[in-house]
Amino acid sequence: MHKFQPNDVPDLDPWGTLADLGSEVLEGEGLAFGKMVAGTPGAPLSCAFFATGKGRFRMTYPFNEHAVVVEGSATLTNELTGEAQTFAPGEAWYVEKGTPVLWEIHSDRFTKNYCAIA
Repeated sequence: MHKFQPNDVPDLDPWGTLADLGSEVLEGEGLAFGKMVAGTPGAPLSCAFFATGKGRFRMTYPFNEHAVVVEGSATLTNELTGEAQTFAPGEAWYVEKGTPVLWEIHSDRFTKNYCAIA
């Protein structure tokens, strides 16, 4: 068991761009970084850290996700309902597979820890 402290982020590996991960980059560089904690990206259940920089992108969730913000802030807009919520460190969300979400990253770096369920 490991208790993560604020800003307790492991060294993250380059994961390419958000476009490589199936997102549409609208503003910013769209670089993605991450570190798998459990499982693999294609596993039925996985956990990882994920980070990106300031910008905007659109993605349709390829899995169910529970995530907790570790650093930075972002506004996520459910494009089906128009509901927008801003998240900061310590705050969490759950998004269902197939939901189209518009992301706006407000900080130079945004990092979340997530659990993905296929």
